[in-house]
Amino acid sequence: FVNRTNNLTVSNGSAHGYSVTALENHQLLSPASGAIIPDTTCDDGTCTQSTSATWTNTLTYGFGYRCDNITGTDCASGFTTDKYKQFSDNSTSEAPVSVMAGSNVGTNKQVQITYRVNISNSQAAGTYTNVITYIATPTF
Repeated sequence: FVNRTNNLTVSNGSAHGYSVTALENHQLLSPASGAIIPDTTCDDGTCTQSTSATWTNTLTYGFGYRCDNITGTDCASGFTTDKYKQFSDNSTSEAPVSVMAGSNVGTNKQVQITYRVNISNSQAAGTYTNVITYIATPTF
């Protein structure tokens, strides 16, 4: 597995809550060859953009993410040890899904997003890219 992380921090000031949704513009794609790294379906083939599942088998390939709370408990439900999801795919008209949400006023609520990719030896060589967009929306 190759894992990389980034932190999302929300300070919702006077709003009574917030939601952070995410989506990818498309699956990981090598523009030069058109090859893709598909979104993971996790070890048992059941994880989607809304359902998490265990992903520990090094023979399970794809791209996915998990959310871990740093301050507060604002990660979307379903992220326990070794549980991952797919990002919603904008190219197939999937709607953005919440990755983080809170129902109270707060500052510096923080989560860590772990991106995971695992590829087989037969995956075409190249540079693969996509864009993950996060949208924070206040609730009043």
